[in-house]
Amino acid sequence: MAPANVVETGPHWPAEWEPQEAVWLSWPLRDDLWTEDLAELQCCFGRLAAVIANHAEVRINAVVAAHDRIAAQLREAGVADDRWRLFDHPTDDVWCRDHGPIFVRRADAPGLAVTDWQFNAWGGKFPPWDRDNEVPARVAESLSLPRQSSPLFLEGGAIEGNGDGLLITTEAVLLNHNRNPDWSAGGIGEELRRLLGVRAVFWLGQGLEGDDTDGHVDDMVRFVKHDAVVAVTERHERDPNHRILRENHDRLQDLRTCGGSRVEVIDLPLPEPVASGREGWRLERLPASYANFLICNDLVLVPTFDQPRADDRGLGILRECFPRHQVTGFDARLLLAEGGAIHCVTQQQPASPA
Repeated sequence: MAPANVVETGPHWPAEWEPQEAVWLSWPLRDDLWTEDLAELQCCFGRLAAVIANHAEVRINAVVAAHDRIAAQLREAGVADDRWRLFDHPTDDVWCRDHGPIFVRRADAPGLAVTDWQFNAWGGKFPPWDRDNEVPARVAESLSLPRQSSPLFLEGGAIEGNGDGLLITTEAVLLNHNRNPDWSAGGIGEELRRLLGVRAVFWLGQGLEGDDTDGHVDDMVRFVKHDAVVAVTERHERDPNHRILRENHDRLQDLRTCGGSRVEVIDLPLPEPVASGREGWRLERLPASYANFLICNDLVLVPTFDQPRADDRGLGILRECFPRHQVTGFDARLLLAEGGAIHCVTQQQPASPA
């Protein structure tokens, strides 16, 4: 049985399907990272912002010197001026899910708070990360929100919650010596309770092959309601993901809500393997997964990979899971080339309590 830490409640970390005020992006600006792909990636972010802006305001982290250029790119993509806001928040990279703020509803007063965790670019792999690590504090200051900080190294893609006190994560990330060598599973559970108000932490093992993050849960298991998850599967037994996902699937049979009821596990097959296609590239296999979707009010935005049959199958399963939502595909191949997809580059801001 996978270990679980049951703790008391505190602040409320909303589920992703709860009402949202905005979605945050960190705009791509570094040509030393993206070289010939930067202009294309900025167009991709413009298209992404245009889709999201129909469902929530788009808020963008970027150094102020780039704001005029970004504003022009947003307008060219068809985003209305009243649907986006630019903030002078310099960044090192685009992965806002991991370095951005994780918002909670306060326990001591009405309104939101920002939780601010430590970020070291997935175990010190991709320096620099100092400006990314400052983003939550900058967001809290810009929005005049209280901020609670933690010494724990944690990325937003490493945790998945049902809004009712249950959180899923992986040993491969939070117990990794490159993040938290001096923390136990119990200590991590207590820290998640303190800042996010979770009551139970459920641990999975490893992550997908080719995942730079060491094993983020948002590529593998996602809640679709408080007592149901989709879990990615790989049917080919010789594929290295087959064993990893089979072991995680076996653990999920023990997953229960905080009320004790069984959590339904819905299979979500992976697409066919996606190779980087770049000679000498650090990632031979890219972590393509339909689980890396964003829920934004009445929208579910799902990554697709130019695999018509597999894409249609993934979208079909998620449409059955979200019958009241607009479930839409978004070509995520350019994002995937650097190891991420839609959930990785977005971070939702819940609606403030009335």
